[in-house]
Amino acid sequence: QVQLVESGGGLVQAGGSLRLSCAASGRTFSTYVMGWFRQAPGQEREFVAAIKWTTVTYYADSVKGRFTISRDNAKNTVYLQMNSLKPEDTAVYYCAADTTYYNGRGSYYYAEEVYNYWGQGTQVTVSS
Repeated sequence: QVQLVESGGGLVQAGGSLRLSCAASGRTFSTYVMGWFRQAPGQEREFVAAIKWTTVTYYADSVKGRFTISRDNAKNTVYLQMNSLKPEDTAVYYCAADTTYYNGRGSYYYAEEVYNYWGQGTQVTVSS
């Protein structure tokens, strides 16, 4: 069983920055693929970013160049650095883990179904 706990959400003005953190339990964190998703009010949850154990990263087009996903395996933590935030980035942000050690490619990691553990989410609100 893997537990994921997000932190770092909050209220920020447009153009500002936030860094989300997700602390994971489990002794094999370094083998997990970690992802971030978000869900805005009235919308479906969508992929934001993912990072493999090889540190290969994937991003949604809407956040490329503004968001950076990274991981610290010594701390069992994945981060999402969010810069140049826009009001349309307002959402609940969820951390997710794929613990299957399947070596997928590219858009494979865009699907929610790939991830078998999820955090409770953290609210990010960007004011205009």
